[in-house]
This record gives sequence, structure tokens and C-alpha cells, in this order.
Amino acid sequence: MGNLLYIIAVVLVIIWAIGFLGYHAGGLIHILLVIAIIAVLLRVIRGGSV
Repeated sequence: MGNLLYIIAVVLVIIWAIGFLGYHAGGLIHILLVIAIIAVLLRVIRGGSV
């Protein structure tokens, strides 16, 4: 489950970066970024290794 959260977070950050640099999709991009940050923080709090 921890690996899945980390993979989802990485994918969301990549999607956010592409959207931020290439398109202006409004709030959706920032929502994806927030979800990615939350996933990374959960992994760090639970003691996952990077």
C-alpha cells in the first residue's frame, strides 16, 4: 500500500508539472498537487523509506 501511495504521488506531481507548464486547467491542477503532497506526507509520517 505504501508503494502504491508513493507511485500515485509521483504520477500526480508529474501530471501537475505538465499541466502547470503546458496548460492552464485552473483549479484541477492545484487539486492534483495537493493530493500528491498529502500522499507523500502520509508516506513520510508512516516511516516509509524513500
